[in-house]
Amino acid sequence: MISQETIVALASPSGAGAIAVIRLSGKEALTIAAKVFQSVSGKLISNQKTHTIHLGHIMDEGKVYDQVLLSLFKNPHSYTGEDVVEISCHGSTYIQQQIIQLLLRKGCRMAQAGEFTLRAFLNGKLDLSQAEAVADLISSDNEASHQIAMQQMRGGFSNEIAKLREELLNFASLIELELDFAEEDVEFADRTQFSELLTRIEFVLKRLIDSFAVGNVIKNGIPVAIVGEPNVGKSTLLNALLNEERAIVSEIAGTTRDTIEDELVIGGIGFRFIDTAGIRETKDVVESIGIKKTFEKIEQAQVVIYLIDSSQLSLDNDNLKEVQIELEKIKNQFPMKALVVIGNKADKLSEAQVSNLKTNIPNILLLSAKEKSGIEQLKNQLLSFVNTGALRNNETIVTNTRHYDSLLKALEEIQKVKFGMQTNLPSDLMAIDIKQALYYFGEITGEVTNDELLGNIFANFCIGK
Repeated sequence: MISQETIVALASPSGAGAIAVIRLSGKEALTIAAKVFQSVSGKLISNQKTHTIHLGHIMDEGKVYDQVLLSLFKNPHSYTGEDVVEISCHGSTYIQQQIIQLLLRKGCRMAQAGEFTLRAFLNGKLDLSQAEAVADLISSDNEASHQIAMQQMRGGFSNEIAKLREELLNFASLIELELDFAEEDVEFADRTQFSELLTRIEFVLKRLIDSFAVGNVIKNGIPVAIVGEPNVGKSTLLNALLNEERAIVSEIAGTTRDTIEDELVIGGIGFRFIDTAGIRETKDVVESIGIKKTFEKIEQAQVVIYLIDSSQLSLDNDNLKEVQIELEKIKNQFPMKALVVIGNKADKLSEAQVSNLKTNIPNILLLSAKEKSGIEQLKNQLLSFVNTGALRNNETIVTNTRHYDSLLKALEEIQKVKFGMQTNLPSDLMAIDIKQALYYFGEITGEVTNDELLGNIFANFCIGK
């Protein structure tokens, strides 16, 4: 699969900037670069040591394109494992395109999405899970997702899987050996040790599978729907959380006719806040569409903030009963959603009203979105919904759906092997399940792969990576 062609692409973001980086990789990278680069010192770059930087000009037929810095990374000590050249030029889009077009004329071809990292994988510089972590690292937009991607790229997840696979492979070899001596009825694999290994593998697989729930929300952000009746302060709360005027605030009920979304990082975790249209009976066609969207957004959210105007609740509990009925509806319709009940406009409450609310609505959080009091308490409560213990302890957390799927399949095969042990299944039948488990382990790290899988993975990368 490894192409012998020398590839080129812009490795920095497209558009104008102070500098741009153009990357070449391949067998002819140094030769092609030498055709267009003239060092100010007069040195030939092909004779220079790896990991050196040289000042010079990109030139062709007497025309000077730009003054650049050229970095050399000779094989195998490079990102791709091939000869790599990086040209740091001025960030004009015109200069970028002129240099890339010149390199194409000299024998390069444009790199495909993720082709540099694909070559790193094919040349053994990264395994597949580490290569996928590169894409996660590039897209990380908060501390937690960055930390997980770095841990995976350093090989934390790979090492854990590789260790399990190696131990299982050792026992599989012994069982295969038993099959060669089937007529002599001998056992090379200690069944007690094998049973202990299977139990340990099952435990680790379950832990990794469970971690996906945390990893998925950390990677993609936790969707939080802010719902409630019109004019209770949903938009004001969103503005207070984001510390900016993101949503329209008005005294007129039903101002928010659509959903408004924005993101906020709390304690290193990303939260996507969705301000929805107020829930009420209405004949306004546009507003009713907004209310329908509200229920759709609640369906998509993992956390629901139900906001009430606490200053409008009387001490006779008539309004409180209506709120309690609405809360029960949400709990019944969305029993798996984390629900936070907030009493807004708490700055207008008397002590008797505060006491009454806390008695009738347990765990209610009282705050004032307009005065921005109680906002930090809300942030802490939202953060409590995420199990950050594994993150703090630097444990392996699975964030990739492909890995999650392979782990589930590997666990299923391990459980089949355990059942076979308990029921004295013949070794040849157990060997089939063991091989299948090893296959799924290999899928994660790339020891077992195919062109279609690699195409799907690297198609999501940016061109210069």
